[in-house]
Amino acid sequence: QVQVVESGGGLVQAGGSLRLSCVASERTFSSYNMGWFRQAPGKEREFVAACSWSGRRIYYGDSVKGRFTISRDNAKNTVYLQMNSLKPEDTAVYYCAATLSLALQVGENYAYWGQGTQVTVSS
Repeated sequence: QVQVVESGGGLVQAGGSLRLSCVASERTFSSYNMGWFRQAPGKEREFVAACSWSGRRIYYGDSVKGRFTISRDNAKNTVYLQMNSLKPEDTAVYYCAATLSLALQVGENYAYWGQGTQVTVSS
């Protein structure tokens, strides 16, 4: 059982930046592929970014490419999401998730999810 806990959300003005962190409890964190997803009120869950266990494979959703960066520190059991040039449409609850699946962009493949952290971008 992997427990993941997100932090770093908050309120920011458009054009600003935030860095989300996700700490995992599992000692074998370095074996897991990690992803970030988000869900805005009344909308479907959306893939944001994912990083393979090695960090060699990285994927981004089309809406965040060029603005968000995912990274991980296996020594700290932590994955990060650096969010720059934030827009009001980035407002959502952001979830961190862990998977052993190779299909990193599919939310249904993730077995372990955090509780989420709210990101609100004001215009």
